[in-house]
Amino acid sequence: MRRISLFIAVSLDGYIADSKGRVGWLKGQGSDTENIDTYSEFVKNVDTILMGWNTYHQIVTELSPTEWVYNDFTTYVITHNKYASSEKVQFVNLSPVSLVKRLKKEDGKDVWICGGANLIQQLVNEDLIDCYHITIIPTLLGSGIRLFENAESEIKLRLLSAQSYNGIMDLIYTRR
Repeated sequence: MRRISLFIAVSLDGYIADSKGRVGWLKGQGSDTENIDTYSEFVKNVDTILMGWNTYHQIVTELSPTEWVYNDFTTYVITHNKYASSEKVQFVNLSPVSLVKRLKKEDGKDVWICGGANLIQQLVNEDLIDCYHITIIPTLLGSGIRLFENAESEIKLRLLSAQSYNGIMDLIYTRR
């Protein structure tokens, strides 16, 4: 069965975006040459990405407007609006929970939950995330979009690894 993995960065005070939805603060305390490429290692085991409309829209309008950076994956974008899908990007009007349950049963590599907060919370509430890759950025935002909020129940986790570089902390947890 495929694993469902959340791979996301968060401010020290628990936000995935600032109060205007921006992520320009996603950097360490020094230069980029001090960073470790944890992304490349993570995606070796991934062939599918799941994200909400806001995350998709931010990628194509702000973060990478000239090129779709996830061409090596099949991406599902959860949206209530109708958009033309392509071979690599599927726009679906499904609940994230039902889509993840279906994907989990299909053959393939792991599924990466890319964002956003509402989609993640629905999956957390159903305890469907197998692995949590959380990167803590050395920034206090004070407000914005929280990663975890209003969980319906407690989920106990086990720390698999922790790594620090450039003021950033990478934590990997699985369910106990």
